[in-house]
Amino acid sequence: MSAYLYVVATPIGHLEDISPRAIQILREVSLIAAEDTRHATRLMDAYHITTALTACHEHNENHKISEIIYKIKQGQSVALISDAGTPLISDPGFKLVRAAHEENIRVIPVPGACAAIAALSAAGLPSDRFSFEGFLPAKSHARQQKLQALKAATQTLIFYEAPHRILDCAQDMHDIFGADRSVTMAREITKTFETIKKTTFAELVEWVKNDPNQQKGEIVLVVAGAPDTGEQDQQKVDELLKRLLQDLPVKTASQLAADLTGLKKNELYQRALQLKAD
Repeated sequence: MSAYLYVVATPIGHLEDISPRAIQILREVSLIAAEDTRHATRLMDAYHITTALTACHEHNENHKISEIIYKIKQGQSVALISDAGTPLISDPGFKLVRAAHEENIRVIPVPGACAAIAALSAAGLPSDRFSFEGFLPAKSHARQQKLQALKAATQTLIFYEAPHRILDCAQDMHDIFGADRSVTMAREITKTFETIKKTTFAELVEWVKNDPNQQKGEIVLVVAGAPDTGEQDQQKVDELLKRLLQDLPVKTASQLAADLTGLKKNELYQRALQLKAD
């Protein structure tokens, strides 16, 4: 019988946020590779799962891989889980999954909870385009450099942050992204003290600073993207053409606009005809 590597999502807080399929697989596989076996035991006990556990984390992943791959090739399916949520999302596991592919072992995802997606779904910010950035660098200078590189990104940005760094991180985002940039902080998702607050960085910094409770637990920051400068530039060009068309014919207006903006005359001419028709 063929054996597989299952990548199984587990709850991020509420223990009931796990699928029946995930529970069944965790019961049926020969081995569960867990980020922390002590943490995994709570979930195992809750669902009466008696499958053997082995630790597979960032400090031992390199030498664990060969052991796990060997077991799968011997016909023993293995399930990979992290402490919470979907494995590999700011958690170890990538090297194991890559090794499984290299050995032609089928990797089967078992979907479920993910803090980044849960936060995005409740953030009230655009979700058609987004980037998951994970944890920012711990040191201030490196963190600020990373944020500067993301400052002009127009897609929604998703970050994880540690509670002891949340105030410094929020302040850096305030200074680099701007006080008025929209942000949603999602803290302790699905847990007893779940908090989801949509605000601006100006308000977020003060709120976190004045409420020590907001500096505790698991935190996701969902940040609005920068304004699309392409749309803004087009608006400015249209405003210029409209003003020129008040006093000049289309051909002359488009030529003058090309001289002023450096854009192609033919494209400006076609746009001027559209604006004239409107």
